[in-house]
Amino acid sequence: MFLRRIRRDSLSDLPGLETGRLTIAPLSAGDARAVHALTDDPAITGAVDFLANPFTLADAEALIASGRHGRDRFLGAWSREPAAPLVGVVGTHLRGEGAVEIGYWIGGAARGRGFGTEAVSAIVGLLRRRFPRRAIVAECRPGNVASWGLLHKIGFRETGSEGHRPGRRQLVLEGV
Repeated sequence: MFLRRIRRDSLSDLPGLETGRLTIAPLSAGDARAVHALTDDPAITGAVDFLANPFTLADAEALIASGRHGRDRFLGAWSREPAAPLVGVVGTHLRGEGAVEIGYWIGGAARGRGFGTEAVSAIVGLLRRRFPRRAIVAECRPGNVASWGLLHKIGFRETGSEGHRPGRRQLVLEGV
């Protein structure tokens, strides 16, 4: 009798991709300084409840290392403009057997330039192909007008449920 090992869903081998202006790739240990520089901003740490304030280099290293078990994966969105700075981070998180959650933050200098929509849309497309049977969900504070608008723009709709994090509402991607 052969025992077949069932492959559990995992984000550990989530590939990178390119968009019109971005290179999006899983974060690695060598990206910790860039993640630290981008994320140690009160506008980001105040909006993302699991980020420490201040956000240290050690916090960046721990965030990146959290992807090793396959339930969470953080990807960096790097501008393909000449300086190629890190403009944002997109997190993907397996939730139970039926959902994958997406979250993100965009650095101050990159806000308002469409990088968030470009990065999140690309990752949502990747997740749809990779996990066709899972719902894609997000959590957002209704008062975070920019993020709320971005999620609605790419097809998320409020479920009517509170999120798992304080003050947040749950949204689900329509058409899945």
